Amino acid sequence: MSIINNINKLFDHRIRLGIMSILMVNEYADFNKLKELLDATDGNLASHTKALEKAEYIKVEKQFIGRKPNTRYSTTKLGRAEFKKHIDALEAIINKQK
Repeated sequence: MSIINNINKLFDHRIRLGIMSILMVNEYADFNKLKELLDATDGNLASHTKALEKAEYIKVEKQFIGRKPNTRYSTTKLGRAEFKKHIDALEAIINKQK
């Protein structure tokens, strides 16, 4: 088995990697918080959250706070497991190089 078998291509992009990293340590994050933390444009962030949602790695909740729409994201059980596998694979590669 290759050392890179558990590297997940969906996490190759820095925005998707950032989204998952933020959501792994927070119960949820809303669109504006992710946008601010990742310094992403609306369109860029929307396309990457859509890719993660399509893979069922994140869950999207839309609500209104007062009169303003709010979109917030959280990881799914599958998303958490896949991201952990990805991070473990990266750590294995790093540790093998020591």
